[in-house]
Amino acid sequence: MRRIAALALLAFAACSPQSPGSAATGQPAPGQPAAAAQLPRHPESGLEVIPLTVTMRDGHVHRFTVEVARTASEQARGLMFRKQMGADEGMIFPRDPPDFASFWMKNTVIPLDIVFIGTDRRIINIAADAVPYSLDPRSAQGLTAGVLELNGGRAAELGIAAGDKVEW
Repeated sequence: MRRIAALALLAFAACSPQSPGSAATGQPAPGQPAAAAQLPRHPESGLEVIPLTVTMRDGHVHRFTVEVARTASEQARGLMFRKQMGADEGMIFPRDPPDFASFWMKNTVIPLDIVFIGTDRRIINIAADAVPYSLDPRSAQGLTAGVLELNGGRAAELGIAAGDKVEW
C-alpha cells in the first residue's frame, strides 16, 4: 500500500503545472529569449518591473519602481482590484502610438494620481486623487506617450507637477 501511495505522489509531482523555463527553474522556456527570463516581475500582477524617475523643475529626482502594462489586456486591467501599493511603486502605461488617453477607476480599490505624460516625456497634467470605483473619465490635456499611476496624493506630497520630466 505504501508503494502505491509513493507512486501516486511521484505521478502527481510529474504532472505539476510548472513548465520548463518557469520561474522555479530560472531558465527560459523553449523559444523564449534568455533575457526575458531574467526580467524582474511583480509578485501580484506578474508584470515586468522597471525603474522610473521623475525629475522636477528644481532638479530633484524621485525614483519609483513601476509595473509595465504593455498589452491591451494588461492596460485594461491596470491596478483594478489591487488593495495596496507601496509609496514608491506605481504602474506605467506606455502609449504606442501616442494618443489622447482617458482613464476611469472602475473596479479600482485604492485612490490614484493619474499622471499624463506627453511625447516629450514631460507631465501634461495630473488627475489627482481619483476616487475609487468612479466611472468618471480622467483625461489627458494633450497627446500622451505614457500614463503613470501612483498612490492618490503622492504626486502632491512629493511636489510632482506639470512640466516635470519622466523617464522609464
